[in-house]
Amino acid sequence: MSDISMTGFDIPKKKTASSDRKTKIIFIVFLVLCTAFLLEIVIYKFVLPSMGKPRITYSGENRISVEELSELLAPMKNLNWFSFSPEEAVSILSSAPAIDSVTVSKHFPDKVTVSIVEREPVAMTFILVDGRSVPVQIDKNGVLFAGAEQEQQDGSVPIVSGLPVEHLSAGMRIPAKYRVLIDQIAHIQSLPQKYFAAVSEICVVPKEYGNYELMLIPAKSRTRVLTDRALNEDALQYMMVVLDVVNSIEPNVSEIDLRYGSVSYRTR
Repeated sequence: MSDISMTGFDIPKKKTASSDRKTKIIFIVFLVLCTAFLLEIVIYKFVLPSMGKPRITYSGENRISVEELSELLAPMKNLNWFSFSPEEAVSILSSAPAIDSVTVSKHFPDKVTVSIVEREPVAMTFILVDGRSVPVQIDKNGVLFAGAEQEQQDGSVPIVSGLPVEHLSAGMRIPAKYRVLIDQIAHIQSLPQKYFAAVSEICVVPKEYGNYELMLIPAKSRTRVLTDRALNEDALQYMMVVLDVVNSIEPNVSEIDLRYGSVSYRTR
């Protein structure tokens, strides 16, 4: 019996090498296409948005509208996300008298968040602008800012007249000697009782040597009440008791004087 040759069944080496090259080429092309696809996603989702105008969102606004805040940032409206400076935006918004503090942060690729804290009015006064009376708010630090009359409707924000304020400018404060009065009003507002609902107006009455006293005008009485500079819960409670007693004795009282530790009154 002769040996059978197996040479005819051997796989050609050239054919195997050619198949490996094709596989490698297909794999490389696949990697290139995947890389290009991922690069396109990155460009469209991250790079292009960051090159356009940022999307600004606001929070904390109450009396100030989003339109007013956007108007303040108008000088920065043509900047892209990369060029938008949070520090510059903070500087611009902080210049608005009605804004107490502001925080601006950027979020890649195209978002900007603006969080503001508005000034809370403690008292209200009026100034003359072009011949008409305009309401002006006063915050706890004595800063003046424009406001609306509806702040006083619930009785929480009293009207303070007689302050030497003739005009309004950005960041303007009332004179330092009257800030004690603002502190007293702010403390009374923190109490659970709404004492200022019973007070229509607090008038500052100048005295010699730069001092002053107060004249309170009750909301439901035509009687004026003269008192010293000590405005506190006890003084307001005492005023209300005296008003009731005096009006029950003499209904035509025009003025009650609580200064100097005694009670006196004047009739019409």
